[in-house]
Amino acid sequence: MTAVRLSKLHATGNDFLVHLGDLPEHLAARLCDRHAGVGADGLILVLPGTDGADCEMRLYNADGGRAEMSGNGMRCLAWVAVRAGFGDGTRLVVDTDAGRRVVDVVCDANGDVVSATVDMGPVRLGPDGTANLGNPHLVRFVDDVASAPVTTEGPRLEADPRFANGTNVEFVTVTGPDALTMRVWERGVGETMSCGTGACAAAAVAHAKGLVGASVTVRVPGGELAVALGETIQLGGPVVHVFDVEVDLA
Repeated sequence: MTAVRLSKLHATGNDFLVHLGDLPEHLAARLCDRHAGVGADGLILVLPGTDGADCEMRLYNADGGRAEMSGNGMRCLAWVAVRAGFGDGTRLVVDTDAGRRVVDVVCDANGDVVSATVDMGPVRLGPDGTANLGNPHLVRFVDDVASAPVTTEGPRLEADPRFANGTNVEFVTVTGPDALTMRVWERGVGETMSCGTGACAAAAVAHAKGLVGASVTVRVPGGELAVALGETIQLGGPVVHVFDVEVDLA
């Protein structure tokens, strides 16, 4: 098969492989494998947009399963899409499995995206710390995230029967009037350095409980994310290009 070009990027440590164009679904897990592949938390395909969208995001988790949305992944997509000429250099309109999203980007002197703010859409809050931003989340508050049982309770809660297709699980500590610290077990991936939709879910649930205000800093192992709550949720954070690579799919 012909070699394909992939870009590896990370957004607060949540890393993705991004490809301009389509690829067979079964390749996602092989490419994301950290031992036998390139290695990443997920694979993002950037496809042509329709009906006013600049492009479409198709997202696969590291296990090859299709995912609806990723706030960190959207910033990684933005870096590649802007380099490829999508959008006007300041804003992208992107269709996802969770609906249409708008991304405002900040570029450096070379025209590369260094940070972005994603309109994540509305959050739907449910009972017992459940939240949905187009993908499912279960938020658990703990006294200290450093000692939280992420790797033991995470996989058990991922299979919670309330979620037919599994769920992401956030372990969260309130560390200030408008600050949270979070570790996350991502559905189909495992523990990751960051989760954008998870940060939004954690902030929304904490706000509903009266624990934080409407503008929240969420600290994750990979850095900091800014969450602004309103009719829709705005997620801001950095993005870093790691490398480009050509892979022979054979």
